[in-house]
Amino acid sequence: AFAPSKQAAFNTALNVNELELGATAPLGVYDPLGWLDNEPESFERRRAVERKHGRVAMAAIVGCIVHNNHITFDGYLSPSQNLKFSDVPTGVDGIRAIPTAGLLQILFFFALVELAWMPASDYSGDYGVGYFGKDIKDPAEKARKLNVELNNGRA
Repeated sequence: AFAPSKQAAFNTALNVNELELGATAPLGVYDPLGWLDNEPESFERRRAVERKHGRVAMAAIVGCIVHNNHITFDGYLSPSQNLKFSDVPTGVDGIRAIPTAGLLQILFFFALVELAWMPASDYSGDYGVGYFGKDIKDPAEKARKLNVELNNGRA
């Protein structure tokens, strides 16, 4: 009655190179929800989504830093409403100052990027733009840069 129960054996047949990518010290493979054991077939997709969301997050924080330092474009955000770029407040109030048509343009651009330029079905993370415009041929250098990118996206 009190004998230990048998544990089911799991087979996580993953590509070792993908598993090593992002598995850096001190955490190694960080999988708090146990998805590597429960859903190993979806690992590549989750890693690709993590990579893409990290890129978006890093671009967004650069935008916040630039805007919060009052670096703005010259000219008008909306000429019909006489709204200049310099009139947009910093912080969360800035999104409320953008006209509805401008917000729709932003959402349509996001949809274009998600569906056409960086589709979720592309797990490679290489969307044809290179690393600051140059193509990395050396696999070790590419792995190092992808690890840096993943860790910066997690921070």
